[in-house]
Amino acid sequence: MLICIFTGFASGLPLYILFQLVPAWLRTEGVGLKEIGFFSLIQLPYAWKFVWAPLMDRYSPLPLGRRRSWMLITQVLLLIFVASLGFFSPTSQLSTIAALSVAVALFSATQDVTLDAYRRELLPDEELGLGNSIHVQAYRIAGLVPGALSLILADIMPWQSVFMITSAFMLLGVGMTLVIKEVVLNPTIPKSFRDSLLLPFQDFSQRLGGRGVWLVLAFLFFYKLGDNMAVALATPFYIDLGFSLTEIGIIAKNAALWPSIVGGLFGGVLMIKIGINRALWLFGFVQIITIFGFAILAEVGNNAWVLATVIAMEYLGVGLGTAAITAFMARATNPVYAATQLALLTALATVPRTFSSALSGVLVESMGWTTFYLLCAALAVPGMLLLFKVAPWNEPPPLSV
Repeated sequence: MLICIFTGFASGLPLYILFQLVPAWLRTEGVGLKEIGFFSLIQLPYAWKFVWAPLMDRYSPLPLGRRRSWMLITQVLLLIFVASLGFFSPTSQLSTIAALSVAVALFSATQDVTLDAYRRELLPDEELGLGNSIHVQAYRIAGLVPGALSLILADIMPWQSVFMITSAFMLLGVGMTLVIKEVVLNPTIPKSFRDSLLLPFQDFSQRLGGRGVWLVLAFLFFYKLGDNMAVALATPFYIDLGFSLTEIGIIAKNAALWPSIVGGLFGGVLMIKIGINRALWLFGFVQIITIFGFAILAEVGNNAWVLATVIAMEYLGVGLGTAAITAFMARATNPVYAATQLALLTALATVPRTFSSALSGVLVESMGWTTFYLLCAALAVPGMLLLFKVAPWNEPPPLSV
């Protein structure tokens, strides 16, 4: 479980840099909401990581084992590329910043492939709920670095220094990789690159069946669609309401930490007690309530207490929903092909986040913040309806391994 804390932090940090810090940086430097919205297309590597995931199942580029080798390589590259972002100007070098951000997304997505596979091999099935809940909450807590600390620092020092300090937190991931041991549950490794491409998909199809595969894929696409769209422009939303970067940082630090910790532990233990299926139902409803919180804040305006409540709800509810669906995806995979199968499932889950984020800026400018968040709540409904098929409340999981 301690390892899950570090895998979560290392996984979440680069994503929240792209989600929170970069949009705040661009907005304060005068970049428009449309450009910031379309800028989120740099996250496409998260949606396509299953393409190169077989490499992680087949090859070990360093004498550290398959998982640890790729962890170390990606973490070092992330440290370098995040630090380099602050050396460029959003007003005159936006294309260069976009290219560097794509590199961050690419290495972050690759790191996620190996971290997810390592965690699937590390955790027995009965601990998937708790382990993934802890991972996700640490993932969310990592967002406090770019979403709170870095924003506070940005008001008192140059952006160049902010990005260098933020990137240094990747050293926690590097340290974890050097300390942990490789997990070897099954000596079976694909004998060729062709096998590493085909066998994971054949196994997935045989276990779930053709109809089951499509139901799972549709569920993963819709379950967090509204939630992902709602949080895509959260920081620019707070800025537009008149909050300063320091206010956002301080409120986020105080309102997010304890809900993340308490909610993560409670959610993990609850998943052990009631199972992943029922957790998906409960946490899915919490996600919808959280989205309505954003709509209320849009109507209330610049109110620190309402902002604190919304951020607390976001870190609690959204984190719980992510933990449940992450455990669901891990349960649906075979540990032998964990890298490729989890990459496929998690990549599909990021598709709505990427494209909804790209459209969010256009939608907000055309309909306003309140109507936008009501639309996000409506988009969360199809995923809940699919639970009747993929995770019935009173039935054992029909799609488990």
